[in-house]
Amino acid sequence: MSEPLLALDGIEAGYGRAALVLRGLSVHVPPSTIVCLVGPNGAGKSTVLKVASGMLQPRAGAIRVAGDDVTGRTPQQMLAAGLAHVLQGHSVFPEMTVEENVRLGAYTVRDQAVVEERVARVQEIFPIVGDRWRQLAGLLSGGQQKQVEFARSLMMEPKVVLLDEPSMGLDPKTTATVFEQIVRMRDHGTAVLLVEQNARRALEAADVGCVLDLGRVHISGPAPELLADPELSRLYLGGRPAGV
Repeated sequence: MSEPLLALDGIEAGYGRAALVLRGLSVHVPPSTIVCLVGPNGAGKSTVLKVASGMLQPRAGAIRVAGDDVTGRTPQQMLAAGLAHVLQGHSVFPEMTVEENVRLGAYTVRDQAVVEERVARVQEIFPIVGDRWRQLAGLLSGGQQKQVEFARSLMMEPKVVLLDEPSMGLDPKTTATVFEQIVRMRDHGTAVLLVEQNARRALEAADVGCVLDLGRVHISGPAPELLADPELSRLYLGGRPAGV
């Protein structure tokens, strides 16, 4: 088995002096894989992404990217190590064009030929980005803005993209489109660690699922198997297993 691109091992983390949110959590993200974290509110899903991106320092445990120990690094250093974090909600700059938003993702890249290669790549992955290239980002629909955010995150050619609730505030049709684009990212070679409240829809797109409860991974395995588990469906997915 290949070495994971992102490995969180024995992570303990919390906010201020409050009780720990993550209690010995371990999650691995292999290459070209969508790993989805699901679970009830308060399970610590978004906290995992904050720890992985350097926004929250763990109190214990280790973080490795492609085998390198990056524990304790800042968000800027985590980005340089290969972790791009797409936050909840919309983070485009509405008064800037789609092009300007996307190019911001490569603001530290000095070689313009490299930048143009990456622009061509993200336009291939997300055709709507190229179609709306000269338009103001604020005029795009919620789903289109989310694709602009995805494209911007890929401009640094990250090893892993961290996605926090990408379907938040989107209607079902737009949500389906957004998940199709997440799969396209994976198919083009980018690994994804996904947190999503719409657990069933997320597991349908994912390769691996991890169910969090009380700050730990309660169960993990191939996403189709988790979807088909009746007890898991009843407890965490809000209904019957897929195909039933």
